[in-house]
Amino acid sequence: MIPEMGRSRSAQLASRTWPQTQRAASRRPLLAVPLGSTEQHGPHLPLDTDTRIAAALAAGLARRRDDVLLAPAVPYGASGEHAGFPGTLSVGTAALELLLVELVRSASDLCRGTVLVCGHGGNQDAVDGATRRLRGEGRAVLAWMASVPGGDAHAGRTETSLMLALRPGLVRRRRAATGDTRPLGELLPTLRAGGVAAVSPNGVLGDPAGATAAEGERLLAALLDDLVAAVAAWDR
Repeated sequence: MIPEMGRSRSAQLASRTWPQTQRAASRRPLLAVPLGSTEQHGPHLPLDTDTRIAAALAAGLARRRDDVLLAPAVPYGASGEHAGFPGTLSVGTAALELLLVELVRSASDLCRGTVLVCGHGGNQDAVDGATRRLRGEGRAVLAWMASVPGGDAHAGRTETSLMLALRPGLVRRRRAATGDTRPLGELLPTLRAGGVAAVSPNGVLGDPAGATAAEGERLLAALLDDLVAAVAAWDR
C-alpha cells in the first residue's frame, strides 16, 4: 500500500503556511501535481478512482525524493466519453489544457520543475498540449501517465485491484460486473461516436473478476518505480 503519511505528508504543499513554503522554495524543489478525474467507474468503484491513484503515486514520489513538494490533486479532467453516467463531471480538453498551462506558469516561481502525475488516460491530449506549450516557453515540466501494460481499459481488474490496495472500503465488490471485454482498439470507433455507454451499459471496459489487493500492491509498486525512474532521468 502507498499510504499518505511520513515524508509525503510533510511534503504536502496545502498544509504549509507561506513562510514555510518560502523556506522550501529557497531550495528550488520539484512540484508533483496529481491529475485525475471525477467520472463513473462502473457500479463498484468510486468516481474519484483516477484521482486517488494519481495522488497515491505522487505521494509515493514525495516519499522517495526529499526534493518534492506535493500539490493538491486536480480532481476534474476530460471525461466527456463518460457523459450520461450520473456523477461524471468533465471540464474538457481545452479547459484542462489551459488550467495546466496557468498552473505550471504559477509554479515556476516556487520550483525548478513540475511533474504532472496523471491517472486518467482521457487527459492525455490536454497534458500533451500543455506540455508542448510550456516547454516552448522554456519551463521545466514532465508529464507522466499511469499505465499498466496489458491492463484492461476502465474499471476492470486493473483498477479494481489498485483500489483494493488503496481504499478497499470504497470497493463495492458485490456490485462488480463484467463490461465490454473487447480490445480498446476494436471499441474506439463506437466509443468516439457514442461514448462508453454505447459499448458498455454498466460503464466497465474489462472484467473486475479476480482483482485482489495483493495484485494492486504489485501494480502500485511497479507504477511508482516507473514514475521515480522517469523523474530521475528527466531531472539530472
